[in-house]
Amino acid sequence: MTTQEIIEHYQNAVVQIATNSGTGTGFYLSDYGLIVTNHHVVRGARQVNIKGQVFPRQISQVLFSDERYDLAFLSLPADVSHMATIALGSYETLKDGDTVLAIGHPYGLNYTATQGVISKVDRIQQGLKYIQIDAAINPGNSGGPLVDSKGSVVGVNSFIIRGGDNLGFALPVLYLKEALEQYMPIKGTVAIRCPNCRTLVTHQNLEAGSYCPNCGTKIEFPKEDAPAAAALSGIAKTIEEALRRIGKDPELARSGHNHWEVEVGSARLRINYNPENFFVISDAFLCSLPPENVVRLYTFLLQENDRMHGAVFSLHGQNIVLSSLIYDVELSVESGEKMFRNLFDLADKYDTLLIEQYGCLPILEEE
Repeated sequence: MTTQEIIEHYQNAVVQIATNSGTGTGFYLSDYGLIVTNHHVVRGARQVNIKGQVFPRQISQVLFSDERYDLAFLSLPADVSHMATIALGSYETLKDGDTVLAIGHPYGLNYTATQGVISKVDRIQQGLKYIQIDAAINPGNSGGPLVDSKGSVVGVNSFIIRGGDNLGFALPVLYLKEALEQYMPIKGTVAIRCPNCRTLVTHQNLEAGSYCPNCGTKIEFPKEDAPAAAALSGIAKTIEEALRRIGKDPELARSGHNHWEVEVGSARLRINYNPENFFVISDAFLCSLPPENVVRLYTFLLQENDRMHGAVFSLHGQNIVLSSLIYDVELSVESGEKMFRNLFDLADKYDTLLIEQYGCLPILEEE
């Protein structure tokens, strides 16, 4: 396979993972019927939301986690018929200087592939072998596949050294194969791999309710009656309850720490909370400027800004954005619900109006 063929093929195998604490990457292994990612991407969650090139955002269950090797397995989306088949390669044949691709979703961006070489094939970190690479990986790449020139997965992109010049590290595929071999006999069962003795611990074989049956290490499963993801508090909890009241699933809306994204008709609403400036900002990206008659459009937007309450039009580059803002100390479930409902109604109204009456263009979105 050429580099371009590998990149195109993996688009339908790599998934984006979002929790209330951040984002990451995973990849589909058809031979095992699982999605692979890093443990630290899904830490503390029973469920996460996933999105792929060929399936919409949906909930996935965390089936297996291994803190020591930083691995996790997730359940599959409802329909995998259009997902690509990828193969696991061989770590033993890798050499320093081999060309590799690091594939993932850095900083929540939709699908990025960076090419580089293996700087050292067996760099030891915390008692484990890692593949050191110079291909650029960033936050959000975690859990994505490291792919060799044949198109096979040879590692799981795991961490970087901050301040280093493209110092990235991937867990070798040999550790992944070992974990898969151990988990497959009980596939579908929620399990944790003991960080000390590597025994596979399930709810059924827990010793005295919370200890590894082999070595006695304390093992903590998320409680069945606990929230699907790590518990929220403060402003984030208020925002999600407000979204729930207007019929939006907050777990599916999560797109990272203090970030949410929902669709309103053909518009996309992005909600962001920055505790450093105390604002909750909601932006509905409606459409793009028309190729002509822009003065007429500007006049209309300014008139609407003078007339509207609780929202304002602005420009983000060529895109027309309808925004609402509230101080965090003023945000309650009731005020959040009112703000979101108002913005949703206005976005739905103006998105169509601006396109039909002012010649605005639909915003170009990544598929």
